[in-house]
Amino acid sequence: MAPGGSSYQDIGDSGNAYADYGIAPKNAEPKSSPFRKSTAVNIIGVNHGTRSNTAVHELLECPVCMNLMYPPIHQCPNGHTLCLKCKSKVHVCPICRHELGNIRCLALEKIAESLELPCRYQFFGCQDIFTYHSRLRHEQNCRFRPYNCPYAGSECTVTGDIQSLVAHLKDDHKVDMHDGCTFNHRYVKSNPQDIENATWMLTVFNCFGHQFCLHFEAFNVGVAPVYMAFLRFMGDDDDAKKFSYSLEVGGFGRKLIWQGVPRSIRDSHKTVRDSLDGLLIQRSMALFFSGGDRKELKLKVAGRIWREPL
Repeated sequence: MAPGGSSYQDIGDSGNAYADYGIAPKNAEPKSSPFRKSTAVNIIGVNHGTRSNTAVHELLECPVCMNLMYPPIHQCPNGHTLCLKCKSKVHVCPICRHELGNIRCLALEKIAESLELPCRYQFFGCQDIFTYHSRLRHEQNCRFRPYNCPYAGSECTVTGDIQSLVAHLKDDHKVDMHDGCTFNHRYVKSNPQDIENATWMLTVFNCFGHQFCLHFEAFNVGVAPVYMAFLRFMGDDDDAKKFSYSLEVGGFGRKLIWQGVPRSIRDSHKTVRDSLDGLLIQRSMALFFSGGDRKELKLKVAGRIWREPL
C-alpha cells in the first residue's frame, strides 16, 4: 500500500511465473488464485452449490499465469492443463516437468463452453453474468474495469477506481486539488527555447461531484514547437460527454479560446495530446503573450467547466 493508506489496486493480468524460462523448477506447483475466494461459476441448468462451482473454476485456471483458460486448452501426457499463451512460452509441463506435446483437453473445453461466470470486476461493482466466451469480450470494455492513473509526469502503473485514484494522486503524486468549476492557472518556465518535450504538474478540479484533470505540455508538431492545455474527465466517456469546457489564454490585445468536451481518462494523455484535442499555442505566440524579452514563459490559462443540458 502506498503512503497515505489509499486503497487503490493494481489489477491486471497476473504475473507469468515461467514466461522467460524453458522449464519449470522441480517444486513448481499451481498457485492460489487471488480471485478464487470471491468468484463462483454456474453450469447452465445445474445447481451444484458454491463449493462445486468453485472447484470447476479452479480447473479452468492456468497453473502458470493464473488466468482463466479459453479453448484451445492444452494438456501434458499426465493430464496437467495450461493455456495456449503459456504453452508457447514453456517446453515442459510446469507441474510434472514432462515434455509437452500437442494434446488438446477436449473435455475441459466442453465444460468451459457450458459455464456462466461473473465479471472479474465484480469487486468494483459489475454484477453481470456471462457465458464463458462472452465474458472475455465484456471485460475488455466493462465500465467497472479499473482506470489507469492519469498522472502524466511519470510512467505510473497504478490502476483502481476513481475514489482510490483521487487519493493516490493527492497522497503519492502530491497533485494540487481545487474545488470549483472556473480557474486561472499560471505556467512559468525559464529558458522556454530549450524545452522540446515537457509536462507540467497535473492539476485536478472537483466540479459537479466529479474530477477533471488539467494538463499542460510542450512538444513538437512536426518541427514546430507548441504548448497545449486540455482537460480529461475522471470517469467513462459517456459521462464525460455530459460536460463541456473552455480554455483561453491571451495578452496585449490578443486572445486564443478553445471550447470542447473533456476526454475520459480511458484515453491516455498521450492519445489526447497527439490528437491535438485541446488549446494549442505556438511557442512564438506563447512568448508574445508572456511579454518582456521573451526569455521566460509566463502564461495564464483561464478555464470554465459546465454541464450540458439533458
